Amino acid sequence: MPDSASADPIIEPGRRRAVLAQLPRLHRPDGTPIRVLLVDDEETLTNLVSLALSYEGWQVDVASNGRDALAKFTAERPDVVVLDIMLPDIDGLSILRNLRGQGHATPVLFLTAKDSIDDRIIGLTAGGDDYMTKPFSLEELVARLRGLIQRAGEAVADDASQLRVGDLFLDESSYEVRRGNDPIALTTTEFELLRYFMRNPKRVLSRAQILDRVWNYDFAGKASIVDLYVSYLRKKIDAGRTPMIHTVRGVGYVIRPAE
Repeated sequence: MPDSASADPIIEPGRRRAVLAQLPRLHRPDGTPIRVLLVDDEETLTNLVSLALSYEGWQVDVASNGRDALAKFTAERPDVVVLDIMLPDIDGLSILRNLRGQGHATPVLFLTAKDSIDDRIIGLTAGGDDYMTKPFSLEELVARLRGLIQRAGEAVADDASQLRVGDLFLDESSYEVRRGNDPIALTTTEFELLRYFMRNPKRVLSRAQILDRVWNYDFAGKASIVDLYVSYLRKKIDAGRTPMIHTVRGVGYVIRPAE
């Protein structure tokens, strides 16, 4: 629950974010990203929550009303739902009853401004699995969602030494790299660059960030060394396959699971 009355949902982020950063990433049993359906009509809130969940490597779909939420649930079959109770058309309780009536046991976390004890009891007895009130901590939200997903058996945790992004696999202990079933041989620098990308899937990394984390010293402004090694990686990782390493013009690079 929030530590202050501030309307800003990001509360005491530093310490909690550090704790979460030490936890292994979660993914679906088939290696694909966790799917989250976020249902709320506050655009600022959905932008913040989507960003926080994307740092977990999760795939977030947003619905701003009840009808859209039900349609997206049917189409995407998310692993967890974050659901506001007060929506412009169908209320969150009715949405949940609809899902439970169809036999869906997908975990649902209510996220709402309604904070009375009666409201919480109604939400939980209607079939909700957890309940958070606004304002809230993004870090606590992530932690609660991790717990719901794991208890539902919808996710597995990466081994601390193993990273996966789509069909790309990297073992930090054995220095093994594979894309699908194909082994990939990398130099030490290529391996470190790929490891940094895979620790930050879907996050755009600037050349300056990459220089600092992979080379660990100032390359006298020669960001071209990053471009050179990214080209090396692409030839080994993406050649003949759907590309995973993408250029964001004017910003840097990002690795995403192949579509």
